[in-house]
Amino acid sequence: MRRVVVTGLGLITPLGNTVQSSWDALLKSKSGIVPITHFDPHDIPCKIAAQVSEKSEDNPNGFNSEQYISNKEKRRVDQFIVYGVAA
Repeated sequence: MRRVVVTGLGLITPLGNTVQSSWDALLKSKSGIVPITHFDPHDIPCKIAAQVSEKSEDNPNGFNSEQYISNKEKRRVDQFIVYGVAA
């Protein structure tokens, strides 16, 4: 039997990019559901989703993948891998 040791906790969620920011948003009953921006939802009936927001001029607290993985590597993996590495 192998032993596993949890050495930390990390979260990348629609509510925040750290454990503390996600927890604070939960305690304040905030919602991470927003209009879909990651792709064009024209052909699907649902136009809202809980998506991780990217860092931009309008959203300085958004997720910045460049902190964790190079653009070259980012093109080679799915987005969930980037979130896992960051968490």
